[in-house]
Amino acid sequence: MASGAAALRYWERRQEISSNNLANVSTDGFKGQKVFARMVEGALPTADAVTDFSAGSVHQTGNPYDVAVEGNNFLVVGTQHGERLSRGGSLHVSLNGELTDGEGNPLLGENGPIRVAADGKQQVGDLTIGKTGIVKVDGTEVGRLRLEAVPPGASLERQGNGLFVPPAKRDRVAPDTVAVRQGALEDSNVSSISEMVDMIAIQRAYSAVQKAMSTIDTSRSIATSELGRPV
Repeated sequence: MASGAAALRYWERRQEISSNNLANVSTDGFKGQKVFARMVEGALPTADAVTDFSAGSVHQTGNPYDVAVEGNNFLVVGTQHGERLSRGGSLHVSLNGELTDGEGNPLLGENGPIRVAADGKQQVGDLTIGKTGIVKVDGTEVGRLRLEAVPPGASLERQGNGLFVPPAKRDRVAPDTVAVRQGALEDSNVSSISEMVDMIAIQRAYSAVQKAMSTIDTSRSIATSELGRPV
């Protein structure tokens, strides 16, 4: 019964991750998670999840406020909890004239937030973002995107809406190695078909474990109520 309960918890975790992946299949720059079983004391399985950082496909939007970052690089945004890494490239302009992500977090450049309009105005002139991350408004440079790479083997903690807590060791990307595409967005790297197939397999496995536990419970009930009777 303990093994069955552990198996149910494992499949519940698999379903939770798969559901979240499916819910974000259309979220720009979303990185899906994969679940694997890890044996703990007593040889019972527990579910651990890892993030798949493989790149999603990039599609052209023609919107100057959309950017796609190539390679293993991340944009850096400022939040109330500190700096966070992001692959979401749908940008906006805040009321104080700074570039932000979709959640209103300021996009950070090499010298802090990047101001592209006067305070209190959201009207921006001709905005261009070059391949090396240089941001210009009407031909005048106003900042350069700050990008960071994740060291090999580093594990990133997810923090909702596509943000990640930076690792202890942080690697800033050199400007000459940056590859930014303006007017394009990176798609989620989640395959809806694969996730749907996985969901069906999870539901079948969960049902099989439930049936096995029900059979065990019935056998125990018979053993205690029938076999214990005096002849």
